[in-house]
Amino acid sequence: MLPDLLATRSALRAGTSTPAAELESCIAAAEAPANTHTFLQTHFDTARTAVVQPGMAQRPLAGLAVSVKDLFDIAGQPTAAGSTALADSPPAQQDSPAVARLRAAGASLIGRTNMVEFAFSGVGVNPHFGTPAAWDARFGALPGEARVPGGSSSGAAVSVATGAAFVGLGSDTGGSIRIPAALNGIVGFKNTQRLVPTSGAVPLSTTLDTACAMTRSVGDAIVVHELLSATRVTRSPAPLAGYRLAVPTTLFLDGLDATVAQAFERTLATLRRAGARIDTIALPESAQQPAYGFSPPEAYAWHRELLAAKGSQYDPRVRARIEKGATLTAWEYLALIDARHHWQRRMHAAIDGYDALLSPTVPITAPTIASVAPGAERDEEFFRVNTLLLRNTSLVNLLDGCALSLPCHVRGELPVGLMVWHGALRDDGVLNAGLRIEAALQEK
Repeated sequence: MLPDLLATRSALRAGTSTPAAELESCIAAAEAPANTHTFLQTHFDTARTAVVQPGMAQRPLAGLAVSVKDLFDIAGQPTAAGSTALADSPPAQQDSPAVARLRAAGASLIGRTNMVEFAFSGVGVNPHFGTPAAWDARFGALPGEARVPGGSSSGAAVSVATGAAFVGLGSDTGGSIRIPAALNGIVGFKNTQRLVPTSGAVPLSTTLDTACAMTRSVGDAIVVHELLSATRVTRSPAPLAGYRLAVPTTLFLDGLDATVAQAFERTLATLRRAGARIDTIALPESAQQPAYGFSPPEAYAWHRELLAAKGSQYDPRVRARIEKGATLTAWEYLALIDARHHWQRRMHAAIDGYDALLSPTVPITAPTIASVAPGAERDEEFFRVNTLLLRNTSLVNLLDGCALSLPCHVRGELPVGLMVWHGALRDDGVLNAGLRIEAALQEK
């Protein structure tokens, strides 16, 4: 099991390691075969210069390696968003706020990570730059079965899972942090959208886009969330038994594959033995969400001119989904906004009495890359998998909620994620519950 940010920071302050040594270890991991297709650019020399700045070990990120999804502006570099259509974009004039906050905290930026083109898929496939394979940091990949990393923050997840980065900065519009976290056996936290600025990042849906990160532990997720949101998480001393938890059965448990079902039921049993109070609730409101999404029309508004000029350079699957947004009328879009608000009120009323909800992050384990690789003959399977991967996570985005995915599988299983979630601005409660849940699962 890889040491997390908190443990490594303690070692640095105790003098048993140095930021430079930790950086070199991450660079070695980044250059290993497990990170094929993970990085679109590497910034090793720049990171080596940053890590030797005076007092680096005392800063919150202590000079440790951080990867940045190709969606975010880094001063002096073009932001291509995993596409060739933006390859000739002018360099960014300044860091995006998310990057600037991490850099100010002592992050050594080791590179820009691969992603789904324009962040429009939960699978993780990129036909332009290749697809990084999912990796379980604790137990290793199963031989001969290269599996999708999840998207859209695919490279960010693999960089953390393989030890190439302590933090993978990414975005989450419908699950793009939590899906790859689940499929790579790491932690991903999607905060309430308004808490972290999304400016300086190529948008997918201005209504749903969230800037957030993947880490090696829940404790690390708290540290990084505090840095990105410029807030403090109120720590709770309450034990696991002090949290009222619920498992919603409508929608979230539909069609679970055998591995996910087994891991989820085993996890609930472990938590109950550790003292957790877990109710089972129907939550029919979860199946009453608006049928149409915000991403197609909002993406089309941003891409319209670029599609006209360079549409042939787009991944056909991405282009088809964006172009669907051209058909939504103004009144339908306004009706969608209104329907969302009414649905949110019903959902919040139904879950308000609980500290957090528990669900599988995704209902399936990662399929093979070969089964969904680019090609019209595999489109049907790709879109089937994409719908399944996004199903549970996207509901939290529509709710404007917050959610944590943490690993709940055991040795010999493909990675499975447990999603701990709630509504808007319940971030502190979800993170505190996540700490207790993580501890209980590690003690089993």
